[in-house]
Amino acid sequence: MDSAATDRFDTGRFEANRNRLASLAYRLLGSAADAEDAVQDAFLHWQAADRQRIKVPEAWLTKVVTNLCLDRLRSAQARRERAVGAWLPEPLLDGDPMLGPADTFEQRESVSLAVLTLMERLTPLERAVYLLREAFSYSHAELAEILDITESASQQHLHRGRRRVTAARRRGGEVDPASARRIVEEFLAAASLGRTERLVALLTDDATAISDGAGLTETLLRYDTPQRIAAVVRAGFKPTPAKRRLAGGTPAIHYALVNGAPAILFVVGDQVVGAVAFDIANGKIATVRGIAAPSRLARLAEAWRRHEPETPLVTQW
Repeated sequence: MDSAATDRFDTGRFEANRNRLASLAYRLLGSAADAEDAVQDAFLHWQAADRQRIKVPEAWLTKVVTNLCLDRLRSAQARRERAVGAWLPEPLLDGDPMLGPADTFEQRESVSLAVLTLMERLTPLERAVYLLREAFSYSHAELAEILDITESASQQHLHRGRRRVTAARRRGGEVDPASARRIVEEFLAAASLGRTERLVALLTDDATAISDGAGLTETLLRYDTPQRIAAVVRAGFKPTPAKRRLAGGTPAIHYALVNGAPAILFVVGDQVVGAVAFDIANGKIATVRGIAAPSRLARLAEAWRRHEPETPLVTQW
């Protein structure tokens, strides 16, 4: 095989792993854009490596991507960005290959906005061990090789990671899709009609709401009582000329699944200009996340343009 054919063959081996590597990087970083950068950096490492000496490309590439992501998480820039209170996971539309694998509950949960947010409570190593074990089923022996730690250290990192995630995670298991949609539609109807009492009734007693303020604020906006959330939602869902100018037109509101959870999307033409995602526990809404910063919606908006949407819940907001 000549050098050109070898390069094509080796590039094909990398491309066969691209989606898996991107889904790993996304889980570690919580950002699709950063995940794509990490995978591209891994490709450059792959091209520069003596590939004839790499016996198991999948394992080698997993190690490279994991360590590139750990370097990003440990960087001074990442610490600054995540410390100022302006960080949210980047939402992805259901069906995005970065959300795979999704065969088990653990795999689906690991890519939820809730768990991606909880990952911020873990050290980079705890995060890597937790995700590689829970979402990709690597053994502790494999984790030790990937992360250059002992098997005992891997077990300890997993124990601490599981304990921290479990302590903060809301219980309730997976939600029936039809029930989730009904709850979100009721929430939208109550918000649109200004029915504050109904909004409160749809929220758990310890509900929280987080908004990025459409990227117009330096820190996230947080609300932590049902009454306060209901008041903010009622005001936020009231259309005004100023809001329509900010959105670039009169949005339609669509139901969608984002990171496996129910959401509503504000869409002008074929452009997603806002997303509200919901965590549901025990038949009520436990978390509301409002995301409208264009940088956080870029990949979701691109996926939406290739999407065949259902009839919108609200034709003109």
